[in-house]
Amino acid sequence: MASTKEIKNRIESVRDTRKITNAMYLISSTKLRKARRDLDATRPYFEALGTEIKRIFRTAEYVESPYFYPPDNDTNPLDGTYACLVVTADKGLAGAYNMNVLKEAERMRADHPDTVFYVVGEYGRHYFAQHRIPIEQSFLYTAQNPTMDRAREISSILLERFEKGDFAKIYIIYTDLKSSISSEANGFRLLPFHRSTFATPSHTKERALSEPLEFVPSVEVVLNSIIQSYVSGYIYSALIDSFCSEQNARMTAMDAANKNAEKLLAELSLEYNRVRQAAITQEITEVSAGAKAQRAQRAAKERRTRERLAAGQP
Repeated sequence: MASTKEIKNRIESVRDTRKITNAMYLISSTKLRKARRDLDATRPYFEALGTEIKRIFRTAEYVESPYFYPPDNDTNPLDGTYACLVVTADKGLAGAYNMNVLKEAERMRADHPDTVFYVVGEYGRHYFAQHRIPIEQSFLYTAQNPTMDRAREISSILLERFEKGDFAKIYIIYTDLKSSISSEANGFRLLPFHRSTFATPSHTKERALSEPLEFVPSVEVVLNSIIQSYVSGYIYSALIDSFCSEQNARMTAMDAANKNAEKLLAELSLEYNRVRQAAITQEITEVSAGAKAQRAQRAAKERRTRERLAAGQP
């Protein structure tokens, strides 16, 4: 059985750890609120872009664009090289957040071995290096501060290779924060788009155009320019969404750690009190036994003295 000193030292250690996990919980909650505000602030702009793309297809239904499947062949071919942007965190302590993303990347690699990976996040870089999986490019800036400028940089690199014909498709694997208690790592095909993605549902009433739209210099140039901004916006949204999911997962993990620390402290306190009570009981027993032995010793000494006196011995 551990001594009271050892148990007390362990209690102090658990308390110190709880302070760290509680601080990480508070930091993650603050970052989560800020990231959500940033996402909400930019979402209307990219929703407006999607609306404008719909208007273009309403005006020029069969416009040609390298970012869309052809109107007469809206298929999903499997040949060619795929590019995949994998969004992970810079560190762990976030439950299964990182591993869920990497499992999805491994699944895509198994289904389509000719996949080229682009990685955001230190955790993903270490994983791919450790498993000797080649990376086309690793974006070395931190995943902890997603910005629109970084999203545009990633988008320009991917779009340049796509326009050259190096990639048949571009995917992005990130974690979607569905709610405060639910998140899911999924793979989404970023390019090429199906035209049906921007089709207006039949039950939706669109405001009729009062005048025909005029595209300068051409409808193709306008559509491709909007698509480039739309792709940048989607990547930015994915970076923010992943960041929110990471902070939410870390909050959940730290909350569980705090609860485990409380449970462990209760158990250690009970054990400490039990050991301390046993030590006190042992001390009382030893004192009582010592007093009893001294009384017996004095009684024996007095008895011997009486016996000597009765025998007339000095």
